[in-house]
Amino acid sequence: MPNTPPRTPPAPDTRSTPTDALTGTATGAAPRNEYTVDELARVSDTTVRNVRAYQDRGLLAPPEKRGRVGVYDDTHVSRLKLINHLLARGYTLANIQDLIKAVDEGHDLRSILGLETAIGGRWSREHPRKYSLIELLQMFGDKASPAALAKTVELGLLEREGLSFVSGSPTALAAGATLAKEGIPLADLLDAVGTARPHFNAVAKALVDLVVRQLDRYDPDALPPPADVPALVDAIWRVRPLAMVLVESEMNRALEEASGDYLGDRVAAIMAKKLGESPTPPSTPRATGRKKPSKQ
Repeated sequence: MPNTPPRTPPAPDTRSTPTDALTGTATGAAPRNEYTVDELARVSDTTVRNVRAYQDRGLLAPPEKRGRVGVYDDTHVSRLKLINHLLARGYTLANIQDLIKAVDEGHDLRSILGLETAIGGRWSREHPRKYSLIELLQMFGDKASPAALAKTVELGLLEREGLSFVSGSPTALAAGATLAKEGIPLADLLDAVGTARPHFNAVAKALVDLVVRQLDRYDPDALPPPADVPALVDAIWRVRPLAMVLVESEMNRALEEASGDYLGDRVAAIMAKKLGESPTPPSTPRATGRKKPSKQ
């Protein structure tokens, strides 16, 4: 996830300041994800062919060259998302090209790009990874049934690409494989993901609202004044990682509470059986292993 922009003293060099994809000027402190052209197309929901075409038309800045490899970053992701958004709203590539050419005559498009990166930039530092069917079978063993694989694709945890599959989060996929090897049925694990996802979506919306709320003091139909944009972009980058800290903290609390409740129930049942007693209902303080707070 993105880290807090470095202050004094300077943090380890794990991030750099991005530049505006048009002008090369700084747009605010932000993490620097790097992508190959294939990865860029995938995370931006477009195609390599479109990336090349946008570059040819001057809509997208060229990548940084490292030897024979072109390296893209989040400014390119932001630009592609903006292009996709404008195309979806009915603008033609010619219209978009005119807007970009007009940047030297005003500040609006530059402001859009800076805010687009801060608000719509990727929250994950992970890069998608491609897996062959053989690799998936090696990871999941006999748990990788056709039904489980189809469910994984349905949930978007894997995406078909020819005879291969692409995972947007290799870390999550590896965690799932480990859980499956530990004996957790893969079907149950996938059902848990499907059950939990709407709740995660609700949490994500609440946290994104916190970030975007930085714009509420401005006219919703107008961009912030140019002088306010740098501080606003910096504030949004500082809010983003704090939102992730909140998610992790609350998730840890919930997991500790749920596992503690379960452990208390299980121990109480074992003790009751040893003593020849009927187990106490789970809703009582005895079953949970902790005192229930009294209602005032």
